[in-house]
Amino acid sequence: MKSFACTLIVCILCLISEALFSQNLPGRNERASTKAYQNASKYLQQKDYASAIPQLRETVRLNPSFIKAHQQLGDCLRLTGAYEEAGKSYRKVLELDPGYSSLTIFGLAVSDFYCGLYESALPGFRKYLETPSLSASSKALVEKHIKDCIFSIQAIKNPKAFVPVNLGPEINSPEQEYFPVVTAGNKRLVFTRRTANNEDLYESVRAPGSWSASVELDGRINTPDFNEGSQSISPDGNYLFYSGCNKPDGQGRCDIYISRRTPSGWSEPYNPGAPLNTGAWESQASVSSNGRRIYFVSDRKGGYGANDIWYADLQADGSWAAPLNAGPNINTPYNEHSPFIYPDNQTLYFSSDGWPGFGRQDLFVSKCDASGFWQKAENLGYPVNTAGEQSGLTISTDGITAYFASERPEGLGGMDIYSFVLAPEDRPRRVFVIERSLRDAATGEKAEGKITIEDYESGELLFEHDALSGPEMLAVLPAGKQYTLRILKEGYMPYAENISVPEMVPSESHSQSVELRKIKVQEQAVLKNIFFKTDQYTLLTASRTELNFLVRFLTDNPSVRIEIGGHTDSEGTEEWNLKLSENRAKEVYKYLLNKKIDPVRLSFKGYGRRLPIANNQTDEGRQQNRRTSFTIQP
Repeated sequence: MKSFACTLIVCILCLISEALFSQNLPGRNERASTKAYQNASKYLQQKDYASAIPQLRETVRLNPSFIKAHQQLGDCLRLTGAYEEAGKSYRKVLELDPGYSSLTIFGLAVSDFYCGLYESALPGFRKYLETPSLSASSKALVEKHIKDCIFSIQAIKNPKAFVPVNLGPEINSPEQEYFPVVTAGNKRLVFTRRTANNEDLYESVRAPGSWSASVELDGRINTPDFNEGSQSISPDGNYLFYSGCNKPDGQGRCDIYISRRTPSGWSEPYNPGAPLNTGAWESQASVSSNGRRIYFVSDRKGGYGANDIWYADLQADGSWAAPLNAGPNINTPYNEHSPFIYPDNQTLYFSSDGWPGFGRQDLFVSKCDASGFWQKAENLGYPVNTAGEQSGLTISTDGITAYFASERPEGLGGMDIYSFVLAPEDRPRRVFVIERSLRDAATGEKAEGKITIEDYESGELLFEHDALSGPEMLAVLPAGKQYTLRILKEGYMPYAENISVPEMVPSESHSQSVELRKIKVQEQAVLKNIFFKTDQYTLLTASRTELNFLVRFLTDNPSVRIEIGGHTDSEGTEEWNLKLSENRAKEVYKYLLNKKIDPVRLSFKGYGRRLPIANNQTDEGRQQNRRTSFTIQP
């Protein structure tokens, strides 16, 4: 009995203690909630939103009706990119008080927008736009988001064919990979990889059907202490333009650097300095197919928004001209990034958050019209673009295969590099890949020379390949035109060929080995593009490019003496053809004299129809026989 009484007393005491603790719990929660909120407030004052989030979570866990903390938690989550969680916090605010703040409506609309919930976000933006005394900048931002929602809702109803293919573990890793670029023919892929807080450049070589395991770029590009990335490689793979940040020789936060491929790897990069680089931020370069124009992103003064796309041209002395803004059909009051100029030099791809789009950064294309002006940017559509970030688009020279970086659920981690087939309406103009390898005709050994490619009609210089770049040349040119390729090497005969590229050219390259003949007596060469009026001997203006090519050959080889020979077809009398051919040869002779070539080194002769090189019975044969040549003299 006594034992039972003791047990009963203990039970009663336990119940009393539990009751007293329960009565104390709200006070304890309140104190803990207050402390957590005070900690959060300190972080909020410092704009350290990431550190404020766990404190605000603890605050609302202990005090679920603390509406201000729910609002601030939503704001912090939104500002750190956690849009789905932010939406939950804003909805809790509206559940507690539907009229709490117009900023709740705005925060929820933004969160839904970046989650791809456009039909939910649209009425929220429209309602917030009705807020009295809304500032001009806030009104402009909300109106932009309304346009974004309307565009996205409509675009999703008209999806494009899109099957992204992850490039696999040879390229991607649990780290971040982005900014892919490829050389002509998909031969080499270069990209940026971010590990911890360091960015470096990696490359992979195309093997049959797959990419090789990526390795760090050889040479002197990557450093342990600075970031290197946002690169562009010339189509022939010989020049690399990339961004280096916070380097001792830098002019701003990030500058554009240039390196050249050598037999031992990439050369020591150099900073081209002003006016290309400034005290502002310059990055994300893309070089044209001929290496003579560079597009890049900068936040320098004089733009339309925070980050704009600019371009600069290479001048004759090797310096870069003052950059120009790409204009309002490309740039917006917001941000443009990752420009890629296709080798047709008329199609520009880039990312932007300023044009109507699906979310943070969408991919766009603009094409240059006949007057040289960029047309208004066009969104590449859904599902190429999504509510997430898309950037770093690059297109292979086949004009069909596209590469870009994206963060997707099926990826290997973070941003991965993907390929996909570009929709026909977004494809660039077809291009033609020309490859030439130089060899000594006598020995078969590799030779190095200067190669130029010019527009056949205008004579405009489109491409240069110097001897330092090696015996292999690769150029990418727009289809549907005619070109003249010329080769000069000291001690060798000049070489020239006309190349006609049809508009519907196949995507494979035109590869050929060129044998260069050493200069020797009686060696002869035909001047491909010397033009006269029919049955006359006045040189046409179109001949100047070829004649200047001959002048350069004679200047490079000052001991060479030549005879200029004029030739005709079999039409007309022999006497007339002899006279005509001699007069034409004489006109070339006079042109060379005007260019300060020593007359002792020159002679001329008309051969009429005596030395045909083709059948005079066909139009094609007669055209070949009507020619101007030169022969090496003792």
